[in-house]
Amino acid sequence: MARGHQKIQSQAKASEKQAKLKKQQGHSANDQKKAAQKALVYVCAVCKSQMPDPKTYKQHFENKHPKNDMPDELKEV
Repeated sequence: MARGHQKIQSQAKASEKQAKLKKQQGHSANDQKKAAQKALVYVCAVCKSQMPDPKTYKQHFENKHPKNDMPDELKEV
C-alpha cells in the first residue's frame, strides 16, 4: 500500500486519467440537456408543454385539448 508522497502522486495521476476519459466520451449530460432544450421550440398555449415541431404540436393539441380552439399557427399545418 502506498504512503505519503507516492499516494498523492497516484491519486493525482488517477484523477487526470479520469478527466481525460470523461473528455473523450464526448458530450456531458449538461450539454445534452442544453441541446435538447434548444430543440423544443413550440410551447402549447394551454398546458405550456414544449414540442420540437409544428406537426407534433398539432397532434398534441388535437389529442390533449380537443375542446379548445386551435391556434392560428396550427391551422396551416
